Amino acid sequence: MSKLPGLPSGTESRTLTINDLEMHILEASPANSTGNSAPLVVLLHGFPELAYSWRKVIGPLAEAGYHVVAPDQRGYGRTRSTQAEFPIKYEDDLNPFRMTNLVKDVVTLVYTLGYQSVAAVVGHDFGSPVAAYCALIRPDIFKSVVMMSSPFTGPPKLAVGNASSASPDLKMVAGALAALDPPRKHYVLYYSTPDANAHMTSSPGGLRAFLREYYHVKSADWEHNTPHPLAIPPQASVMAELPHYYVMPLHKTMPEAVHGFGPSAEEIARNAWLTEEELGVYVAEYTRTGFQGGLNSYRMGTSATWSSDRELFSGKHIDVPAMFLAGKQDWGTYQMPGAADAMRGQACKNMGDFVLIDGAGHWVQQEQSGEVVNQLLRFFRKCAK
Repeated sequence: MSKLPGLPSGTESRTLTINDLEMHILEASPANSTGNSAPLVVLLHGFPELAYSWRKVIGPLAEAGYHVVAPDQRGYGRTRSTQAEFPIKYEDDLNPFRMTNLVKDVVTLVYTLGYQSVAAVVGHDFGSPVAAYCALIRPDIFKSVVMMSSPFTGPPKLAVGNASSASPDLKMVAGALAALDPPRKHYVLYYSTPDANAHMTSSPGGLRAFLREYYHVKSADWEHNTPHPLAIPPQASVMAELPHYYVMPLHKTMPEAVHGFGPSAEEIARNAWLTEEELGVYVAEYTRTGFQGGLNSYRMGTSATWSSDRELFSGKHIDVPAMFLAGKQDWGTYQMPGAADAMRGQACKNMGDFVLIDGAGHWVQQEQSGEVVNQLLRFFRKCAK
């Protein structure tokens, strides 16, 4: 495959055999390190992103003395399963996408690299719960954790009797959202439908136009992103305060929901955090793979069938040092009412850092990479004392 543009000097792209995967990783080490002498940092991307979303972070962290690895997670980019057909389809087996299997992917990656421990596992967006479960399940390996843009509220409660533990709030509010005027729906439930992948890959305006609009409206460049905590409990009228990329018009697809809110030609020309060449990487990869691999993770959170592995850890919390890091203009921090407070007060017992970076929306490590690096290094060094 072609070399990814925009990678800093010293960042390598290679493929490793991990479980049933040929896993693509981006990797950089300090100039004077050998083998596994430098402390390891693992960076986990979200949706719809790739290991490539860490391109502006990997090099500076390596220069600061860390061995940095960012994989294309299962179902994404250049990582391929050796036991399933390609590209991934909605009707394919979902078992490989269970959270415990995603954690196993990361643990196996660590061991394959010759390490027994990780200085920090960092996850953005959907990578945030994967990183959180890494620290929750294997604190002996993952010595600290950074959750970015998506608060972690802990494992689901263990289902007892007829009780269900899989995202009851979303399913309970769905009917009420549909009854609003105008009617709405939650994006997580939409992303769990059989048609979401085709809607995005076959967007009427083309995939490039859709991704440009989607990345724009969730960034600080879109002036309408003015997030704030939402009232509890998460009633439909409260959830309707969220922008259309989170609580969508009932009868629209995601491309339709964000259409018309894209950047002007002048805004695109001066966009330094996602140039046209860099956007082209996402366009090329998702044209080839589709979105279903990433969408499968949303499906995992909306059915009790797929949460049973996580129920095993019901009542367990993260004890290792933890930080939450997000853009100040990112609605992701508050999209689930009370989630940020639950993370700080219950799910994480050692969260001393809750940082919101001004001038960044949801894509914080791309929009404000320099400040993200500063905050990560500050946290890593504090944890190492």
